Amino acid sequence: MTPAEQQVREHLAALYRLLDRMGLGHRIYSHHSARVPGDPEHMLLPAFGVLLEEVSASTLMKINRAGESVDPPGVDSNQAASILHWAAYNARDDVMCVAHYHSAATVAVGALEAGLLPMSQGAMQFYNRIGYHDYEGPTFNPDEQPRLAADLSTHRVLLLRNHGALVCGRSVAETYVLIDDLEKACKSQLLAMSSGAEIRLPPHEVCELTAQYFAATMPQPRGESRDFPAALRQLERLGVEYKH
Repeated sequence: MTPAEQQVREHLAALYRLLDRMGLGHRIYSHHSARVPGDPEHMLLPAFGVLLEEVSASTLMKINRAGESVDPPGVDSNQAASILHWAAYNARDDVMCVAHYHSAATVAVGALEAGLLPMSQGAMQFYNRIGYHDYEGPTFNPDEQPRLAADLSTHRVLLLRNHGALVCGRSVAETYVLIDDLEKACKSQLLAMSSGAEIRLPPHEVCELTAQYFAATMPQPRGESRDFPAALRQLERLGVEYKH
């Protein structure tokens, strides 16, 4: 194993543990992956049936494009996860990590006709930069992959209508930051909507300026220099053994 693969394994395992602490697990049905560095034919993913809190660097399997575990061979893999994740990897060379989860906030906002509103600074980074994919039933049909890829387009976030979210980062660190920002943006919107009061939205020019600011100040994957290292330090302090 190369040092690059070992680091990606540790970062992906840390992502599972961080999202578990954020309450973004859905029993055994949340799944997050990363490309194997230097190996475009395989991604890293845990065996189907594993909880977020059980994932570590050594429990991640190498999954081929057919959704089969090749290392170790013969382990039960998640076919729905493979279809979703390979849809993003096949369409976008810049995507290095894919996360899929079903939080109440992303399901609720994704089911709204208007989708995510630019009512918070965190939401404005996704202004006209978020995709939506209509629900087609449980993701067991590989024929859905081209439609998933088309709806993802150049975006980093795809809200799956009536289903959840697909977050695609240029690194594990960026995926973590995007998930945290998206989750808070969705929760803030739902909280404001629940008040029944009229929501005041900034004008288009301000929303676009804010989105451009996020893009211009983050030419490299977000979260790598400060946010994710801080999160890893927190896991270390808590004694979470995700590296073994």
